[in-house]
Amino acid sequence: MSAAPTARDLARAEHRLYGFLDASEPCSAADWATRAREEIAAIHASGRLPILAGGTGLYLRTLLDGIAPVPAIDPAVRQQVRNASVEANRARLLALDAQAAARLNASDTTRIARALEVVLATGRPLAEWQQQREGGIANAVELRPIVLLPPRAWLYARCDERFARMAGQGAIAEVEALLARNLDRDLPLMRAIGVREIGAHLRGEATLEDAVAAGQRSTRRYAKRQYTWFAHQPPAEWPRFRDALDESSMADALQLL
Repeated sequence: MSAAPTARDLARAEHRLYGFLDASEPCSAADWATRAREEIAAIHASGRLPILAGGTGLYLRTLLDGIAPVPAIDPAVRQQVRNASVEANRARLLALDAQAAARLNASDTTRIARALEVVLATGRPLAEWQQQREGGIANAVELRPIVLLPPRAWLYARCDERFARMAGQGAIAEVEALLARNLDRDLPLMRAIGVREIGAHLRGEATLEDAVAAGQRSTRRYAKRQYTWFAHQPPAEWPRFRDALDESSMADALQLL
């Protein structure tokens, strides 16, 4: 993979749950948390220390705090919702769960669809389900957290450099092979940053330079959302490290653990 850990990274530490699924297999936060719990237990059993690293707050929160026990959605209900426009779904949601409709952005296709399919399938609003949490491990492990919040200019420059490097190291061929499989466009990987932008280039709708610039822009926007989430959502007592990250500053960051 064009953004996979380098040989040096892999030599320094074993990586698990990274690039382990085929593109055709969706993986929800709950699916990932189940696998992560199993890996963490296995690592503990071997007498080693697991280190969780990443930037997706929902997945981390699901692992630590658990997830609402929403029953599996009837496929017919899900298909009905996914086939409708966001405007139609929001109108139905307004009638069935007005609080969710008011809380969600009117153009948020994914969250509106999720809230609607839950209330249609279960008869209960999603917020009611979310008051219950199951499966979290936060109270079963000793957690030593640290939140990395480097200067935004440094972070955005890294985002730009990373996407440009990916484009030059195989990302174009990866996207071409992926699109050739004609997979469901709603699959998570088909909506991943870079697929849409590079796909436009492969279809002749954008130059490579424009595609890279668009991918860099999407990456920065995603990083901005992650940055805001981690700046405010984790517990206040979790230490925040705000310097740029390199070999020397990382030692300073680890002293906060």
